[in-house]
Amino acid sequence: MSFLKRRSRSKPVEPPPRRPSVAPDDLTVHDHTLRLHYHALSSDGYRVRAGSGVMQQLPTLLDGIARAEVAVIEPVSMEFKDARPTITRPAGAEQWIDAHRSLSPVGLHALFILESLDAIDLAYETFALALLHGDVDGEGFPRYDALVGGPVSYWDEASGDLIARMIVAWGGEGARSDIERTARRLIAKLVTNLMASQNEVELARTERRVAVAGSEQKPCPHCGFNALDKRSFYCPKCGMRIQRD
Repeated sequence: MSFLKRRSRSKPVEPPPRRPSVAPDDLTVHDHTLRLHYHALSSDGYRVRAGSGVMQQLPTLLDGIARAEVAVIEPVSMEFKDARPTITRPAGAEQWIDAHRSLSPVGLHALFILESLDAIDLAYETFALALLHGDVDGEGFPRYDALVGGPVSYWDEASGDLIARMIVAWGGEGARSDIERTARRLIAKLVTNLMASQNEVELARTERRVAVAGSEQKPCPHCGFNALDKRSFYCPKCGMRIQRD
């Protein structure tokens, strides 16, 4: 038995088969690419003196420009504060769908682009929008070269005036070099309509509202907005005056 063991141990081990090498240029590969282009242009903010029905007059700025019905999207409630149009964050995506499931395809298309670009904040801004240029597909969604937009507004925290700016968005699976010129012309028409309105408009440049470090946790007693600056006298979401102690 020991003789057999020594004999089996001395048997040469066969080397593993050599793997064939393949040159990369000799392979047939299939390219899978998706290029999405999202764009938005917005004007400076214009200060509109508060008056009766000033918010109701914003959709009328789209008269003669809108190619479809005008929709007014108001700020979302606090339960949707984490809503994000990003599918990789399921909780935020579910909130975003629940908050906007009643909107038209044009409204969903516009908000998806603008919120993805951080060009609008529905925590306090109101958006009057419509299809302004181009066509829609069979399901009613704007094509990549269609333009959607309108006035975006919020209430100034110090004076109670309405701050309005014009915004136009487009994008999808495609791009056109001339679409930006059309977008600029549409913004100019919207600003012209604002200037022609009966409300007093101040042309001074107004920066977009941003979160401040001195914000307090006490929410607005009228609408529950909880990002008020300590110096605020008016709520940027509902425009109501804040009572200070």
